[in-house]
Amino acid sequence: MMMNKIRLALTGVALISASLIYSCSQKDKKAELKEDFTSGTVKFIADESFKPIIGEEEYIFESLFENAHPEIIYRSENEALNLFLNDSIRVAILSREPTADEIKVLKSRNLPPDVSRFAIDAVALIVNKASADTLITVQEIKKMLNGDTKTDKNIVFDNPNSSLVRYLKDFSGNKEFKQKNIYALKSNKEVIEYVSKHEGAIGITGFSWLNDPDADYAAAVKNVKIVGVKDEASKSFPNDYFKPSQSTLVLKQYPLSRGLYIINCSGKMGLGTGFASFLLSDRGQRIILKSGLLPDSIPAREINIKK
Repeated sequence: MMMNKIRLALTGVALISASLIYSCSQKDKKAELKEDFTSGTVKFIADESFKPIIGEEEYIFESLFENAHPEIIYRSENEALNLFLNDSIRVAILSREPTADEIKVLKSRNLPPDVSRFAIDAVALIVNKASADTLITVQEIKKMLNGDTKTDKNIVFDNPNSSLVRYLKDFSGNKEFKQKNIYALKSNKEVIEYVSKHEGAIGITGFSWLNDPDADYAAAVKNVKIVGVKDEASKSFPNDYFKPSQSTLVLKQYPLSRGLYIINCSGKMGLGTGFASFLLSDRGQRIILKSGLLPDSIPAREINIKK
């Protein structure tokens, strides 16, 4: 009886040891993977505004290439830029191209950037489903952001360091939003949830967060609606209101849009280049198309007609 217990104990120790050795060998194997287009481990920094679509692209990329392990870190635009310019991260996904000064910094570190746009996102205005507001003009948006119009509505957007806030400041020409009725929350999810619960609120969010939402905020998306926007200064459509969609983006009817860029400073044909190439490939662009955003190059669709 005692010998059986000893054998069982020894067997348990052996199994645990084998498990630990296997785990360590797998970690070593992952660490030792040679980095190329479709294998290795590389850190990316990405604007958290685009987490839904980047996460989907990453999932498919890793499913196709089992030895590829991109580690994507999501931060606000300001935080992402600081890490990209001052840290060891060599690939960034942002909502704008680097400025001349930023390119100068990168080149001074022998890190010339390779910049590619892979998608176009819309900036959407949302209201509570019970709200009577369904239309707004570009001039009204600018006045609202500059405090030049009286309104009792709360205007909410994601955190103050985000790319969306930077976009709105550039759009409105207002460097600071100091009005009492303008609030910065923490994320796009919080914006959608806030508007879904407050009839007197206007939310400004990335369009990608409204398409195919995750379960934790899908109910909130169902309780908001997108506002149509008219650009009176448009030469082609000065009298028409448009909501964001792939059609209104490609026809340049919807006036509030921004690009998604991957900036690669790795200087080698590694995983950063591989993931960038995947985003721009036919499959990567089809993922963008399916998400509701506008691909940078719309994939061709072949139709066979049989008599």
